[in-house]
Amino acid sequence: MKHYKIIDFYITRKFLGTFFYSIALIISIATVFDISENLDEFISKDIPTNDIVFDYYLNFIPYFANLFSGLFTFIAVIYFTSKMAYNSEIIAILSSGVSYRRLMRPYMVSAAIIAIFTFVMGNYIIPEANEVRVNFRNKYINQGRVQTERNIHRQIEPGVYIYMYAFTNGAIGQKFTLEKFENGQLVEKLTADNIRWDAEKERWIINTYWKRTFHDGYETITNGYQLDTTLNMTPAEFKMELDLMETLTTPELNAELESMKMRGVNYVSYAIEKHKRFAGPFSAFILTIIGVSLASRKIKGGLGLHLGLGLLLSFSYILFQQIAVVFSINGNMPPVIAVWIPNLLYAIIALFLYKWAAR
Repeated sequence: MKHYKIIDFYITRKFLGTFFYSIALIISIATVFDISENLDEFISKDIPTNDIVFDYYLNFIPYFANLFSGLFTFIAVIYFTSKMAYNSEIIAILSSGVSYRRLMRPYMVSAAIIAIFTFVMGNYIIPEANEVRVNFRNKYINQGRVQTERNIHRQIEPGVYIYMYAFTNGAIGQKFTLEKFENGQLVEKLTADNIRWDAEKERWIINTYWKRTFHDGYETITNGYQLDTTLNMTPAEFKMELDLMETLTTPELNAELESMKMRGVNYVSYAIEKHKRFAGPFSAFILTIIGVSLASRKIKGGLGLHLGLGLLLSFSYILFQQIAVVFSINGNMPPVIAVWIPNLLYAIIALFLYKWAAR
């Protein structure tokens, strides 16, 4: 029993040590590339060095590390397990009476530690860091650029729907329509040339409008040039900042999803982000099993072939994830299926490889 604990500690230390070492190495390279890419922007816009270091890169590093934690996990497993295999350590462990299934225990414990770490970071800590990073980019790099919606049709409260052809950066909505329903029946419809937000009064100003009211089978029509009113919406709802969803913790993301569903906004990207935060940590187990199964057996080609096969599988996994996401955004595939189907497929591959390696 004692030698089991020694083996468990040895493998766990190797796994986690290699994992964090690979993260540090790859992040160093990624940071150098990012600096070279943005250096002209930093210099030409005279961005303060403190802001670059503490607002951008101090928050860029954990974001990047968490984004590719699955890949780092896979590389770590392949690398140190392959070295153990070619040093005959795996054979020695199995020859001492340890079953292949028992050998997997420290690997899965290590994968669980990484999964919990990435789950907490990705759902609660990194979104707050992303807010600082995204604000930095919008302030200095993107200079507040936003994506303005067109053909807006949404519910702003139960039974109240609005339509706008476009909403401009000047807080003006073109070709505005408002409809009110009671018990499934249309009771009021207002159409206007445009609607403008008055920031001082915090009210909407409707310009050149026609209003039709329906009651007991009768229709009343009124019109005017200007009407001040309050509506359950703000200009910020029609300006989607770049990467906004990455700045929301999971409880905030859930609340935003419910609000978007109620308003009739396209929420697919936000739903994908939500499911990624759960599917990503789970992938640590799948990629660990695949990595151990490939690297624990000696094959011709040595460590290089192990790494090559491992990278091929890991990059195909990432590619499959991106393809599934595109089908969800541009097609009719539900976000939960798009995000989880790569995990399901590669879980089957992991099971097959595990049975092959355990023979």
